Amino acid sequence: MTELFLLAALGLAAGALTTLTGVGGGLLLLLALALWFDPGTALAVTAPALLAGNLHRLFLFRRHLDARIAGRLALGAVPGALLGGALAVQLPHGVLRGLLLGATALALAKALGWIRWRPPASAVVPVAAVGGFITATSGGGGLLVPPLLLSMGLTGPAYLATTALSAAAMHIARLTAYGAGGWMDATRWALAGALALAIPVGNLLGRALRERVPAGALERFTHATLVVVCGLAVAGVSR
Repeated sequence: MTELFLLAALGLAAGALTTLTGVGGGLLLLLALALWFDPGTALAVTAPALLAGNLHRLFLFRRHLDARIAGRLALGAVPGALLGGALAVQLPHGVLRGLLLGATALALAKALGWIRWRPPASAVVPVAAVGGFITATSGGGGLLVPPLLLSMGLTGPAYLATTALSAAAMHIARLTAYGAGGWMDATRWALAGALALAIPVGNLLGRALRERVPAGALERFTHATLVVVCGLAVAGVSR
């Protein structure tokens, strides 16, 4: 019962954070689960759960979807995630923990402005492919997408809907690779199911908060979240 309660709380937080700020929820969820279980379990459990969350977020913001851009993102993200997932199932837990720490450090550096990178719109497919590969191995690939979409003029609800569709395709791809590699057993599916029920509730909470929280507060909240995420990553590596 305690385990299910904690999973529900994590799913709620992940859904709310991603809908509120556009980034961070999936990485927060992944690192918390990696600390609680192990990185392989965390990657496997988050794939179907985040798939459910992205499909629900797509439904919420479907009127703002840019299907053309989402299709181009998926064109790169799907093969990247398949390749990354096939590699992830072969890596030892120590290597996976190191990759998680690297993804977290990248997220923090980007949020603090230490890394400034805005790829051209023409690079959407290769950037998405790299993002899919990184997501399947460390969960941090979503960090590459925001600057790319900003260069294409997508913000707000259009950004949320478009990334939700492409992310859903990517999660299906990595889930396929994890399943082929023997990562998806009955226990992991049950854990993913508990998360999948909680994330849409978090999406609704995040959508409600978006209308009430000032932009400056959102930025501070994002930075605070990334500090927490970084702490989780360091704790995971030091286990």
